[in-house]
Amino acid sequence: MAANDTIADMLTRIRNANLARHQTTEIPATKMTRSIAKVLKDEGFITEFEEAGEGVKKNLVVSLKYKGKNRQPIVTALKRISKPGLRVYSNRKDLPRVLGGIGIAIISTSSGIMTDREARRQGLGGEVLCYVW
Repeated sequence: MAANDTIADMLTRIRNANLARHQTTEIPATKMTRSIAKVLKDEGFITEFEEAGEGVKKNLVVSLKYKGKNRQPIVTALKRISKPGLRVYSNRKDLPRVLGGIGIAIISTSSGIMTDREARRQGLGGEVLCYVW
């Protein structure tokens, strides 16, 4: 099934896999989903991701991260902010802080996909894609 909003599809697949306590989940591979997966890995929300499949049908296999004996998910919540019907942009002065800095906002800037902290450090604004905490 083709998804119009690949970012929302990715977040939903990660959210559902976390709720079901799966070790991995598959996400259709695009430049955007690869970049978001890289940010999630760098920030410690997922263990790793790799590309699987051949030709046009490539998928990202994302390994989810859990803590403790009862396997509590590291990712508590994922929230899509900018949607295809309503884009949300923020300049460098108004970049959002998620839960006072505990969570991250993933921002699409002119220098690529990055966290709100990194965008603030570089003095960049952009489209607020999602919140993760």
